[in-house]
Amino acid sequence: MRSAVTHLKKSDPVMRAIIERIGPCRMQFSPPEFHSLAEAIVYQQLNGKAAETIFKRFAAMTGEPLTPEGILKLSDEQMRAAGLSKQKSAYLKDLAAKTSSGLLDFARLPDLPDAEVVEHLTQVKGIGVWTAQMFLMFTLKRENVLPAGDFGVRMAMYKHYLDVQRNVGRAAKRSAAAKKARKKKIKLPTPEQMEKIAKRWEPYRSIACWYLWQSLDTKTL
Repeated sequence: MRSAVTHLKKSDPVMRAIIERIGPCRMQFSPPEFHSLAEAIVYQQLNGKAAETIFKRFAAMTGEPLTPEGILKLSDEQMRAAGLSKQKSAYLKDLAAKTSSGLLDFARLPDLPDAEVVEHLTQVKGIGVWTAQMFLMFTLKRENVLPAGDFGVRMAMYKHYLDVQRNVGRAAKRSAAAKKARKKKIKLPTPEQMEKIAKRWEPYRSIACWYLWQSLDTKTL
């Protein structure tokens, strides 16, 4: 991790400033197994506390770690009682069924290239490219992932790179009204713009993205 941070600081002065404000990289990883992906589905589109409560209820029914067998034995009524929506229950059942049948093979994932991992995981209902990319980053520990569809990464790139560039050459002082009007014109970067910005971070784009996420929670803007 130290070599990644050193590379980012040397290759990008904007990223260097973010890193110096946030400090050491403390990415946390989960084992690349069924439990981690099932947990990710439970947490989709929920805030932390609500997701944690639902996950605890669900895990109490299935047993921990989560297994395909533990999920497949539950009825729809039991899954609803845990707080899972009908759609999310279907996603978990599909994940369990595909894993149980061998169609989804977690043992293969560490040896597959990033693109093939995404293709392998997205055959499961409810697992899109973003979830697969999070699995790459935080379970398989792939260091060069750029989740171009992630709102937090896009917003951080806008604030640290695009918005600053747009303001070069403008007067330092602006009226409150002008500032308010400018805020309404936020245009998040396209995937192409993101690729261009992130080019200098290779082969450590995952670590750079972690810093971008952290920068939204600290006074670095």
